[in-house]
Amino acid sequence: MAKLYFSFSAMNAGKSTTLLQAAHNYRERGMEVILYTAAFDDRAGVGKIASRIGLDSEAKTYDADSDLFAEIKAQNAQEKIDCILIDEAQFLTEAQVWQVAEVADTQKIPVMCYGLRTDFQGKLFPGSAALLAIADNLREIKTICWCGRKASMVLRLDANGAPIVEGEQVVIGGQESYESVCRRHWTEKRPSKEYKT
Repeated sequence: MAKLYFSFSAMNAGKSTTLLQAAHNYRERGMEVILYTAAFDDRAGVGKIASRIGLDSEAKTYDADSDLFAEIKAQNAQEKIDCILIDEAQFLTEAQVWQVAEVADTQKIPVMCYGLRTDFQGKLFPGSAALLAIADNLREIKTICWCGRKASMVLRLDANGAPIVEGEQVVIGGQESYESVCRRHWTEKRPSKEYKT
């Protein structure tokens, strides 16, 4: 039975690496996979998923207007799809999360979503909230804070390394502007390095 999976973490835990490894495993067995990523995430180029360790792959893109169920159903009618892998799943709309759930339920294709759970203000992304609510399987990919504890939150830092507490939920690029930290150091707004005042 196909399921909807959500693998989540703070930044820099290896979500894209894990997704690309899963795609490799399916393809190595001669199976057909479709990769998706957010259209506006062009850090590695539009329609490309890349990991920090140098792995990458072409991917289809989605935006807020994409009907993922219709796209996947049409492609599955042309050739059997064995798995759908979605990177940056926090950017899915709630409706799109229900669409990919319908893919698992009616097209019998496993859908594996990878993304952030919360933003730098500790708030759930809409796609993540919906996935946490309805996914069949939830898995946390762990990374560590500078103190050695599990990092579950992310700080956004300004050019001087000082924590930012307000602003747009989504800022693409600028990996150096973010640091994954434990809940305690997120609450205290303490990045690993002292910032310049």
